[in-house]
Amino acid sequence: MDSNLVVRALSALAHESRLAIFRALVVAGPDGMPAGEIAQQLGLSPSSLSFHLKDLSHAELVRARQDGRFIFYSANFDSMNGLIGFLTENCCAGAACAASETEQCCGDKP
Repeated sequence: MDSNLVVRALSALAHESRLAIFRALVVAGPDGMPAGEIAQQLGLSPSSLSFHLKDLSHAELVRARQDGRFIFYSANFDSMNGLIGFLTENCCAGAACAASETEQCCGDKP
């Protein structure tokens, strides 16, 4: 993973609302959830949610897809796993450890 993208991703997640949005989308899984449901679940105004989703999208942590008149947002599991991999690639100086034994997220499964 490119270090500039890592910095953008970490910067995007370094805000309470964006972190809450991302975590809610991870829980929702690959299907994601509509923007209105995210706003309601987290108690965010539509304008605030839009601002935060834009930042998460620019960091490539969130994807959007149109379904009828709704926009569904989902976590970008490839990007999330890439970020985790980047942060742990030199863990324990290359020796086997618990971090290297973690399984991939459900977003990687077909």
